[in-house]
Amino acid sequence: MTFKRGSVVKGAAIALLGMFLSTPLLAADNTPNLDKINERGTLRVGMSTFVPWAMRDKQGELIGFEIDVAKRLAKDSGWKVEFVPTAWDGIIPALLAKKFDVIIGGMSITPERAKSVLFTLPYSHSGVQVAVNKNEKGDVKTFDDLNSRRTKIAARRGAFTVQVARETFPKAKLLQFDDDAQAFQEVLNGNADAVIASSPKPEHETVKHSDVLYLPFKERLSKGNEAFAVRLGEEDKKAFFDKWIQARTEDGWLQQRYEYWFSTLDWENQVAHGQ
Repeated sequence: MTFKRGSVVKGAAIALLGMFLSTPLLAADNTPNLDKINERGTLRVGMSTFVPWAMRDKQGELIGFEIDVAKRLAKDSGWKVEFVPTAWDGIIPALLAKKFDVIIGGMSITPERAKSVLFTLPYSHSGVQVAVNKNEKGDVKTFDDLNSRRTKIAARRGAFTVQVARETFPKAKLLQFDDDAQAFQEVLNGNADAVIASSPKPEHETVKHSDVLYLPFKERLSKGNEAFAVRLGEEDKKAFFDKWIQARTEDGWLQQRYEYWFSTLDWENQVAHGQ
C-alpha cells in the first residue's frame, strides 16, 4: 500500500495532538492553524542568533538552547523543522507577515508585546544574577551581606541590571561601565566586590574564572519568563504548544537543556570563532 507523505505527517501530528489535548477547542476539525503545519509537514521557526540561545557551529550549522527546543518540538510532533533567521527588531513584524509559524527565540513576555502576539506558557526563565569576587567577599549568604556602603558593585551603564542593583542593594556603591566585559574585569581585578548582569553571563564567567568568581545565590535576583509567540487568534497553536511545554517541563527535559547551555561551557568548542 502506498501512502502520501503529507497524510503520514498529518497523522503523526494529530496523534500527538490527541495524546496531549482533550478539550473541545482542539477537536481535530477545529485546528485550522495546526492543520496548515500538518499539511506542509514542516514547522517554520523564526529566531535570531544570540549566544547561547542560537548560534553557528564551526560547520555553519545552528546550535543552541532554542535550536534544541525547536528540533525536539518538531520531532515530537512528527514534523520537520525549518529555521528562519531574522533580525531581532523585525521578528514580530515577520511573524505577523506569516514568514514563519512561531517565534522560538528567547522572547520575554511583556504587556507591550502581548498586544501584537499571543504568548504560550513560559518554557524558560532567565533573569539577573550576581557574581562575587571570593577574595573580596568570600562568605556571602544573603542579600544583606552585599548591602553595605563598603560594597562596590559593578554593572553595565543603562542596563536593566542597574535598576535591579539599586533596588536589591540600595546601600552599596554602584560602579557603571560601558559594557559587561568591563564590569566583570573590574571585579576580576579586585577593584569591585561583585558584578550584576543578565544571565547567562554571570554563570559563564564564573565557570571561566572559578578561581576568583562564585555565585552566592541559587535564585536569580530578577526572574524573566520566555515563551513561544504566535499570531493573535491562533489559539489552537498556542494550546498545542502549551501542552508540549508542560510535558517537557514535567519530565525535566527543558530544565536539563537549559542547564547545559546556560550553566556550563561544555559546548563552547563547537562554536564558530567570534560568536
